[in-house]
Amino acid sequence: MLTYPDIDPVLIALGPLKIHWYGVMYLVGFWCGWWLGRVRAKKPGSGWTVTQIDDLVFYIVVGVVLGGRLGYTLFYGFPRFIEDPVTLLKVWEGGMSFHGGLLGVLMAMWLFGRKYGRTFFEATDFIAPLIPIGLGAGRVGNFINGELWGGVTRLPWGMQVPCVEAGDLCSRAGVAVDGIHSLPVHPNQLYEVLLEGVVLFLVLWIFSARGRPRMAVSGLFLLCYGVFRFGVEFVRMPDAHFGYLAFDWVTMGQLLSLPMILFGILLLILAYRNRSAMDEGRHETVS
Repeated sequence: MLTYPDIDPVLIALGPLKIHWYGVMYLVGFWCGWWLGRVRAKKPGSGWTVTQIDDLVFYIVVGVVLGGRLGYTLFYGFPRFIEDPVTLLKVWEGGMSFHGGLLGVLMAMWLFGRKYGRTFFEATDFIAPLIPIGLGAGRVGNFINGELWGGVTRLPWGMQVPCVEAGDLCSRAGVAVDGIHSLPVHPNQLYEVLLEGVVLFLVLWIFSARGRPRMAVSGLFLLCYGVFRFGVEFVRMPDAHFGYLAFDWVTMGQLLSLPMILFGILLLILAYRNRSAMDEGRHETVS
């Protein structure tokens, strides 16, 4: 078993000003996405300029922050929001919903497309390979914050988490919440770093390196993320105020990921069906 490292969630404290690791991880994700976007824009025939990438990333940042926080509040933290509405602004404490952030980014891409005269899927196909870096960085922030743990495990890479830092998790598992006991749990956040960060980035970056029909890259992103997240939810502890929604295993994360899987499959089918129809049309014209 591994021991959870004692990492202070606050990276730098300057009097009342505190810089949290969680926020820094988001900045790392945004910066890497911006840099990779500029790299692709500079390639011959990309059809994008670095100035457009700068604006694109700004739209993404706004969509992620507003959508992610609002999504978390609506999907996972609504009871707490009712008690204390100010929690909506406490982004540094964690609590960002990927699904809410996705909806925010999709809205931002629609607005971006209107400004620059681009179609919605032109924008989403371009940004899809850039998003996993931010997803992986965000999960590193979750790990440092000691949140979103998986269930109890005896696997050799299980993480021994002190109950003083994971009181709710230990109490739900029937372990005394004190300074003596700890709980071996799945490092769920690291699973997501690997799948939603590293693997998803490699799949999308390689897939999009060659010309693909419109909607294909967006569809593959939705499909892969949905499958990865749906699978990881089997070892992730559900939110205490939700628990399992059905059959003692269905979680809110799975419920929100299922439409992504279905829409991803649909977009891939439409993308390649449209390309086939276009190829047939060109063949008839040549004949």
